[in-house]
Parts: sequence; structure tokens; C-alpha cells
Amino acid sequence: MNKILAYLKASVGKEVLSSPSPLINGLNAKVLRVEEGHLEFSYVVTEEMTNPLKILHGGTTAAIIDEIVGATVFTLDKSHVYTTVNLAVDYFSKAGIGETIIAIGTIIKAGDKIINAQCEVWNEDRSRMIARGYSNLMKSAYENN
Repeated sequence: MNKILAYLKASVGKEVLSSPSPLINGLNAKVLRVEEGHLEFSYVVTEEMTNPLKILHGGTTAAIIDEIVGATVFTLDKSHVYTTVNLAVDYFSKAGIGETIIAIGTIIKAGDKIINAQCEVWNEDRSRMIARGYSNLMKSAYENN
């Protein structure tokens, strides 16, 4: 098992406090489930994550989707870092302050040069989809250390 996957598995049930991504550290994500090519994190919507209507901001949602997709790629133990080349997000429902949302990242196809992934964002009991994003990530020149 690769070291990132092992670290994430050991983090199940815990809040993410030491991610290399400062954005995730500031969103108080909690790791729910980890498998190769699959991640689930939860977040409690805070006022800082909302728009003027006090509902989850679309930009915050897109950032969560991008972060989860990127973290899911790291579970694959690739030799290089992959960077987002596109991100398409569809918004379906709202989430308010104090609500818990679940972000589920899944690798659709992992090629050597391009990885296709998606992230679905649900309400806490997974009865209402908040948003779904699709992304393609391209192999960079940077090695994954």
C-alpha cells in the first residue's frame, strides 16, 4: 500500500489538520472512507463557506470538488503529480450553515498521462445531491515525493 493511501486510511474518522493543501486544512474536513481511487470526506458548512444568501457558495463547492479529486488521485500511487486541466461543476441543491455535506471522489479512468475523475457532494444522509463535478488531470513534470 502506498504511503499516502496508508496515511489517509489511518485518518478515517479524524479531521484533516495537516494536509499539504492549506485550503483543506481551513475547511475542517473529516475523513470518512478511503480506498484506492475513492475518497469520502465530510464538512460542516460554516458562515465563511457561504454566499450572501447564507448558503454554500458555488466557489467553495468547486474548491471542495477540486481538492477531493486531487486527493483521490494521490491514492493511486502515481510517480508524478497530476494537475487539473478542467473542472466542470453542476449544482443541484443548496446547503446552509450548520449542515454537514459529504464529498465523494472517484477515479473514472486512470491513464498514464490523463486521469478522469468525479466528485459528488451530498447532504449528510445522502438523500439530496448538492453538486457533481468532473475533472481531467494531466501528468506534470513534478515527481510525487
